[in-house]
Order: sequence, then structure tokens, then C-alpha cells
Amino acid sequence: MAAPKKGRGSSGGQGRPGRALALILIAMVALAGGMFLSGHTTPRLGIDLAGGTSITLKAKSQPGKPDAINPTNMDTAVSIIERRVNGLGVSEAEVQTQGRDNIIVNIPKGTNSKQAREQVGTTAQLYFRPVLTVTAGQATPTDTASPSASGSAKPSASPSDKETASGSKATPSTSATTQGRAVTGALTKDTSPSPTASASGSPKASASPSASVDPATAELQKRFAALDCSTKAGRAKAGANAKPTDTTLACSSEGDAKYVLGPAEVSGTDVDSAKATIDQQRGMWIVQMDFTDKGSKKFQQITSKLSQQQSPMNQFAIALDGEVVSAPQVNETLSGSAEISGSFTQQSAQDLANVLSYGALPLSFDEDTVTTVTAALGGEQLQAGLIAGAIGLALVVIYLVAYYRGLAFIALLSLLVSGILTYTLMSLLGPAIGFALNLPAVCGAIVAIGITADSFIVYFERIRDEIREGRTLRPAVERAWPRARRTILVSDFVSFLAAAVLFIVTVGKVQGFAFTLGLTTLLDVVVVFLFTKPVMTLMARTKFFSGGHPWSGLDPKRLGAKPPLRRTRRVNAPTDPKEA
Repeated sequence: MAAPKKGRGSSGGQGRPGRALALILIAMVALAGGMFLSGHTTPRLGIDLAGGTSITLKAKSQPGKPDAINPTNMDTAVSIIERRVNGLGVSEAEVQTQGRDNIIVNIPKGTNSKQAREQVGTTAQLYFRPVLTVTAGQATPTDTASPSASGSAKPSASPSDKETASGSKATPSTSATTQGRAVTGALTKDTSPSPTASASGSPKASASPSASVDPATAELQKRFAALDCSTKAGRAKAGANAKPTDTTLACSSEGDAKYVLGPAEVSGTDVDSAKATIDQQRGMWIVQMDFTDKGSKKFQQITSKLSQQQSPMNQFAIALDGEVVSAPQVNETLSGSAEISGSFTQQSAQDLANVLSYGALPLSFDEDTVTTVTAALGGEQLQAGLIAGAIGLALVVIYLVAYYRGLAFIALLSLLVSGILTYTLMSLLGPAIGFALNLPAVCGAIVAIGITADSFIVYFERIRDEIREGRTLRPAVERAWPRARRTILVSDFVSFLAAAVLFIVTVGKVQGFAFTLGLTTLLDVVVVFLFTKPVMTLMARTKFFSGGHPWSGLDPKRLGAKPPLRRTRRVNAPTDPKEA
């Protein structure tokens, strides 16, 4: 005998609601466990609720660019700084211009303010320059850079811990050391090196065949001899005001080596993207860079030239903001992508990748003032917002109890589950993506109460409609679900789409509102599908609800249910008067 087919609107999981409940219970336990294990048991608050740090940056005039400080460059700088410190746009850091040459950066409490200060002020001017001379970082009376007849400078000392472009170390030659980070290539070998390579690795480095030294070169020699890279002040002055086309001086990041560098051959704008990753083989953090098509060609040309030179002129220096972070040797033509490796921690690698990815600031800035912002006003507003939220929630509860009676119990349980999921996710998103709960975000969470309650009401009304048609509760629950499900999904999709558009087209605090609204809308779908529907299925099996108790909210008499339709046999009128 064939098994009976399932009726329209029946659910394959009708008899197994426990699976869905077990799934959402596991998710809640996992999120709560992660929250307590990570130590982040409360959401991170925004600057308006918790206070924070306010940094004022003042733009500096650029050498040879009197009109560099203009609205366009200032707006570009604001955009780059905001992306650096704001991550996904929900950490609630505020970046805005003030006057003609100031930028105000407000960073909420709980953010690594020291790291953020480094991020907002870093110009990230990255250049690949050929090395002409390298020696120990301290100034000595005999520390000179004498150009040879061909114009290339011979070093008085060379680093002992250099790394080649293929990653192999060169043999130590002196006691002068540099522990600069190495750059290795994800390389494509070129079988036809350029025949036009100059002896110095850069046309600008060539000098006159004459034995005499011009005044500019003599001045450079004097500055190089006096340069002391062991001090922060010395490192800051090394390449001050140098243009990309100039031959310049530079110090290593650690200050243990100083360089004479040729004009820049590749710049940071030629880097297409950068990311921090861990090298599994060497067990160290690296920063991988991908060049643009134009940058890849430049990189290939410079490495083709340098690969034909003798040490140290076969090295190219990666200079970040005037400091050499690496100066690897080049023994072959390279192209494509490259990586910076060395003494990185995870944080320092990610910081460098972040700066390189978001680009260089069009202006240089000085940190003018740093002040602490209190949260007194925000605390009062938060208190008022929480009171408004509590009143709204109380009104929703009163309405549910008065109108839906016993069904209100299911709705309140669903709201509680939604609240737990929302709270744990907000707590975990703080350290994960920098999410900060500000006043607009609180408003978004309050609005979400209405969205979630609306989903319950749609489902309950569909069930009551089925009962009015004369069906008993259990089939009514299953027949009502497909129609209610479509309505809930359409409604939540519209809410989520509105939140997504608002998040994309706005900035600052409004993004916090949009993010919270979108998150709670997604959670509404999860709660209705994995909690409300299964609980309703279980409650339909109890006598209180299935029997239509007056306080269940599903009493057929109160709902005006139609009596079940039954077929009756038609009786003909009697023809015999006796039968009548």
C-alpha cells in the first residue's frame, strides 16, 4: 500500500523541530563561550558613549609645491586616514577637516590609540631606489663617500647581513651590520637583460669623467660623513625635503646603516595591493606586494640594471617615509610581485600592509594636539535612549499579551533569543572588526525590536487565519508556515537592502546605525526559522494550545472559526401521504 502524500504546506521537518532548536542552541553556546573565553564580555563603546582621544593633524607645506594644501588633497587625506583607522567603517572613528589645513581624528576608547596615531600620521611614501653607497650608521671623521671616475661611490663598509633577491645571504665583509628587512620576489625570470644598464644603476648617479668634484657632490659627501643614524633626529633629517628625482641620503629603520641612494625608479603608487601573511616554511610574517602593470615594468627595468652591477650597487633600497626598511641584492632580472620579510610581528606586518594598501597621503602632517574626550554627554543620551527602548519594549510586550495571550510567550522567548545573539555578536565584533556601539547603533537595535516582533505577528496571524477556516491547530501551524515564510523573507530583504544602501552611501555614525540594522535583520531570519517555527510546532502538540484554551490566543470561538464542512445525503420528499 502506497504511503500517503504530504499535504500542501506540510514541512518535511514537521516531526523533528528538535534539530533546529539544537542547532540554534549550539550557536548560542558557541558565541557565548567565545565571548567569555576572549574576555570581551561587553560591546566596545563608541567615542560618544565611552570617550576617547582626539588628534589634530596640521598639514605641512611641500617643498616646491606651494599650492599642495588645497581642498582636494585635504579631502583625499581624510578618505585615506578614515579607511586606515576605521577598518570596515563601524569602529566609529571620526575623521573630518577643520579650517584650511587641519584634520581632526576622534578615536574611541578601547582602540589602540598609539597604533592609531601611527596610522593617521604615516604618509607611506614608498620608493625603490638604487643603492650607491652604504656604511655603518654612526658619523666618523673618515666616513666619506668618494665617487669613482665612473660616478659610482665605493663603500667604506658594507653590511654583513644582506639578503639577496632570491633570499640567500651574502658573505659578511665587515663588522658594520644592517638588519633591514629583506625583499624577495615572486619572480619571473627575464632571459634578455637590458643592454643599457649604467654602471651606477641609475643615470642620475653618473658623474663627469673629470677628476674634479662638483660642489653639489662635495656637499653630499660632507652631509653623508656627518650623518648619524643612531639617533631619531638624525634619521629624520637624513632625506628631508628630498624629491623622488634627487640623489639622497637615508638611514636604515634600525639606525645601524646609512645610505646614499639614487633617484627613485619605482614608487608606492606602482604597488597595486599589499597584504600581511605568514610564510609557513620560514615561520615568519611577511608583507606581499603586487605591482600594477606599469609598476611591474619599472621593477623589471631597475632589477635588470642592478643585476649587472657589483656590490653594493647591485642593491635596491625600499625606502618607506625616508627610512630604508630593506636593501636586498639583485642577481637577476625580476618582475611581478614582491614580498617584504624580516623581523615583523603580526601587528607590524598588518600595519605596513594596511598603509601600503590604502596608499600614501598626498600631504605631510604634524601632530598638532592630542586631547582626551569625555563621555559625559553621551552617557546621558545613552541613558535616555535605553529608557526609550525599555518603554518601547514594554509596549510591545503589553500588546502581545493583550492580543495574542499565550502566543506572547513564544514571541517573548524569540525576542530573548534574538537579544542574546545580538549582544554576543556585538561583543565579539568589537575586537574582530573594530565595531563600536554608538548612539545611532543603539537606535538601530531598538528599531530591530519592531522588525523582529513584526515577523512573529505575520506568522501568528497566518495560523489564526487557518483556524478561522475550520482547521485544527497542528495542520494550521504547518499550512500557515509557507505563506508566512514568504512574507517574512520579503520584508526582511527590504529592510536589509535599505540598511546595506545606507551603509554604503553614508559615513561616520550613520554607518553604525545601518550596520546594526542589517545585522539584526539577518538575525531575525535565523530566529524565526530556527526557533520560532520549531517552538510553535512543539507548542501545537500541547493540550493548552491544541485544545483552544481561551488564554492560548488560538480559541476557535474567539476567532470566529467556521464549523467544519460536511457532506449530507439529500433526502427526497415523500410521495405517500402515510409516509408524511
